[in-house]
Amino acid sequence: MSRAKDLVKRNALRLRRKKRVRGKISGSVELPRLSIFKSNKYFYAQAIDDVAGTTLASVDSRALKLTVSKENVIKVAATLAETLKSKNIESVVFDRNGYLYHGVVASFADALRDNGIKL
Repeated sequence: MSRAKDLVKRNALRLRRKKRVRGKISGSVELPRLSIFKSNKYFYAQAIDDVAGTTLASVDSRALKLTVSKENVIKVAATLAETLKSKNIESVVFDRNGYLYHGVVASFADALRDNGIKL
């Protein structure tokens, strides 16, 4: 039971971080919010216009047939960067969705910067 309680506590802490960050940032057409989600198997990212409530661009590792790893999220970031550039979006507000900025999340953000997207 201790492991289950640890998982519940870890998720509750992530949700608390998520609410704190989301209270400070918002996206628009000119500067969309780039929200990420990672599961144990896949990595998802989407650019959101919070004013209109629409998704401007999205990508997921499941559609690319990739699992979650630092190397694979670099490929996901490159795909998202191409999509954003085709829609004339050069900069975004990064919403890490409560995840700590290390590992896969940091690799994704660095790869986006390397592909010309300003965070």
